Amino acid sequence: MTTAKIPVEQLTEDQAKDELAHLAKEIAEHDRRYHAEDAPTISDAEYDALQRRNLAIEQFFPHLIREDSPSRRVGAPVSGKFEKVRHKVPMLSLDNAFSDEDVIDFVARIRRFLKMEAHAPIAMTAEPKIDGLSLSIRYENGRLVSAATRGDGQVGENVTANARVVADIPTVLAGDIPEVLEVRGEVYMTHRDFLALNERQRAEGKQTYVNPRNTAAGSLRQLDPSITAARPLKFFAYAWGEVSEMPAQTQMGMVEALKSYGFRTNELMCLCETARELLEHYHAIEERRATLGYDIDGVVYKINDLALQQRLGFVSRSPRWAVAHKFPAEKAFTILRGIDIQVGRTGALTPVARLEPVTVGGVVVTNATLHNAEEIERLGIKIGDTVQVQRAGDVIPQILGYAEDRRPADAKDFVFPTVCPCELKTPVVRDATAGGGEGVVRRCSGEFACPFQRIEHLRHFVSRRAFDIEGLGEKQIEFFFHDPDLPVKSPADIFTLAERDATNFKKLKDKEGWGAVSASNLFSAIEARRTISLDRMIYGLGIRHVGERTAVTLARGYGSWKEFHDAALAIAGGDIAARDEMDALEDIGDAVIDAIATYFAEEHNRRLVEALAAQVNVLEAERPVADSPVAGKTIVFTGALERMSRDEAKNMAERLGAKVAGSVSSKTDLVVAGPGAGSKLKKAAELGVEVIDEDTWFQRIGG
Repeated sequence: MTTAKIPVEQLTEDQAKDELAHLAKEIAEHDRRYHAEDAPTISDAEYDALQRRNLAIEQFFPHLIREDSPSRRVGAPVSGKFEKVRHKVPMLSLDNAFSDEDVIDFVARIRRFLKMEAHAPIAMTAEPKIDGLSLSIRYENGRLVSAATRGDGQVGENVTANARVVADIPTVLAGDIPEVLEVRGEVYMTHRDFLALNERQRAEGKQTYVNPRNTAAGSLRQLDPSITAARPLKFFAYAWGEVSEMPAQTQMGMVEALKSYGFRTNELMCLCETARELLEHYHAIEERRATLGYDIDGVVYKINDLALQQRLGFVSRSPRWAVAHKFPAEKAFTILRGIDIQVGRTGALTPVARLEPVTVGGVVVTNATLHNAEEIERLGIKIGDTVQVQRAGDVIPQILGYAEDRRPADAKDFVFPTVCPCELKTPVVRDATAGGGEGVVRRCSGEFACPFQRIEHLRHFVSRRAFDIEGLGEKQIEFFFHDPDLPVKSPADIFTLAERDATNFKKLKDKEGWGAVSASNLFSAIEARRTISLDRMIYGLGIRHVGERTAVTLARGYGSWKEFHDAALAIAGGDIAARDEMDALEDIGDAVIDAIATYFAEEHNRRLVEALAAQVNVLEAERPVADSPVAGKTIVFTGALERMSRDEAKNMAERLGAKVAGSVSSKTDLVVAGPGAGSKLKKAAELGVEVIDEDTWFQRIGG
């Protein structure tokens, strides 16, 4: 049983000891992925939560602090790819502050340590915390001699050859330089350069990158410096290691000296004297975050006087005289540059916010959904506003609101279009509500005549849960839709591609991006899908409200393509008996029946369906076994099934007349559990639901 949700003060000593061991191992693994592989698997917020939990337990049980505790560690061990470099002065990390109260406490602790008056001014610097890769560069007599990553804080990786090709890192310094000078700072990549790099990767058919920080880190840690040189890396200097003779006696003075030597420093660094001034600068930077053009994840505060820094010293792995005030993890401010309209497969018009790029939750966000016209009105946003964006996990980014005090004088209202943005400019209509009023969804009335809808329907048709044609993805559909020689405007056109190619003057294999092998493979994959199951055929048509599960229900209810097709035409023609027959199927209601009627009532759709049916062989569906031992029962499959895949298990149960659910509830009749079953097994025990293994399942159904 995990103890992560138990309040620290309620942990027993054994529980605390076990959780500290688990946290030490888990955090070490995340450190390795972040620092050594540049490939983190959790967000900064999740990582910070693990660190805070570890620290809280250690503070409550100080006698249980481990030798390998994350609180005693910086970074991660260096990779074996590079030579090791021992830092003359350790590269330690900073403690974090997550709230205004944390910052106030930080300043108060400094004053208490230095025995200052409670409200006495104390000079502190505040500067953006760059989200990049820490680097220490050593100069001797003004010439670059070595460069090393942070590593574990004591030993880093030798990346000297790569550092020499970063434009922002001078190889020879200007001015009156100390004989020995170690300059420390952050290697990073701007949003513009990151997006351009990803565009090049896409154009070359290569994998794209997730965010600028990992891309910059991976670029600097290349074994081939020419790859580093080809990447648009930049460098901010903000600190130092070993220095033979200090050119200044303050933090600000040292940074100004680094700038005079030829380094780029951050122009947003400023001096403050109180916690209130620090917080004002923090919130000002937070609002400007989206306009900076590079990623920051907080603001760093440091005592300005270097003599006071010496007096304050260090606590464990962190300096007592500095703290990093982190931004809220999954939210950020950025600028709304415009609103585009996207037309979906069913003709729904969805407004999408076009944003100044900003990193939220570890991902560069350039767009956010606005759902509908009512949402824009509710938010009260205008084009040009500074808006707050939220992203959690894999959820599509959304706009939470706007900064009223930052609205520009030329901010513009967005007017929702009354005609579709497609070339036909067909009128936009609104869905009707159950009560007969107007709904919030606006749709293009052009149906399949609208090119946006046609492309989206074709993409749906070849998707994994529909016809699943290997090698015919979104990009290929876009290609064929616009190709003048082998156009694909409807599903039936896909199945005539090979025949048309054989008689076409310009063969597919000769077109850019294709070849003899790829063309042959595509034609073979299409041919393999000429025989298709009834449920995939129904789902592939892209009828509104007819999802994967509904298609299975319809297929099993009618059994054959002819029966379903004839019923659909009858319903479209107003046949009440046919409608009642469909309504009798489980989980089929008016919304589905109306959508099928509307679809088959449209002449263009009927032509599309008839042309497709002439090209494919639709298999008859298996009817549910009404008298099977599990007919009518609700079943949940959980754990790692060994004799069948989860999809096979689901289909098997449904063929036997059972209903498969995703979670255990009081309505569950049976749980089939494989190895590794967890919370569902526990829930079943609590509710007294019968639990069996796979072997018993096959015995019960007679398999």
